[in-house]
Amino acid sequence: MTELKKELFSNALEWGADLIAVADTSRMAGMDTRPDDLLNNFPRAISIAVQLADGVIETISDAPTELYSQHYQRVNTLLDHIASRVSCFLQNNGAKALPIPASQILCKERFVSYISHKAVAINAGLGWQGKSLLLVTPQYGPRVRLVTILTDLDIEADQPIKNRCDKCTKCTDACPAGAIKNVNTELHYSSRNEAVNLSSCVDHLNKVSGYGNLMPYICGVCVAVCPWGKKKRQSH
Repeated sequence: MTELKKELFSNALEWGADLIAVADTSRMAGMDTRPDDLLNNFPRAISIAVQLADGVIETISDAPTELYSQHYQRVNTLLDHIASRVSCFLQNNGAKALPIPASQILCKERFVSYISHKAVAINAGLGWQGKSLLLVTPQYGPRVRLVTILTDLDIEADQPIKNRCDKCTKCTDACPAGAIKNVNTELHYSSRNEAVNLSSCVDHLNKVSGYGNLMPYICGVCVAVCPWGKKKRQSH
């Protein structure tokens, strides 16, 4: 790892990141982005994760809670703050930087944003794509939120890691919408519907979130039940 990359990683961790890695954007050629040419002139994408609080996740049983909704938003705000600081660091070192907001749904029909933060994180090697479509990290399972910074800084990209879901069916069994199909993949699915009945998932999200003090489009059940999210406390 180069000294500049070490400094970047060290700073990001000091600013609040829990995980950070770099993706080669050529691996994401053809991926849906807004606009279509978003990745042009940006050969690297920095993926940053902040872990969610176990105590908050454990308030979830079969539906999202107000605590989860509030925490979810606060972590997204922290991620945007970290991304801004990382962008300034990159620019101060002569690079271009484009921070992508942590959680923005631009199309409610297709449920897409400027870029898939999960796809960037998977290609950067922060974790693998679980059967629920979530990023699953070895350290925190799916109990993370993500942000992306595109850059032209010439730094070494990290490598994807092997999928470790194996025969586990916890998220499939727990899904209130019955949307997860229990299909595994080596790196990523050819389409979201290969793994999840997206319309069933979104219909359920519309039923259980967006009312009162709950932000829209959250559930959290598959996050809460994943064994990888529970293993970290045992290892500690």
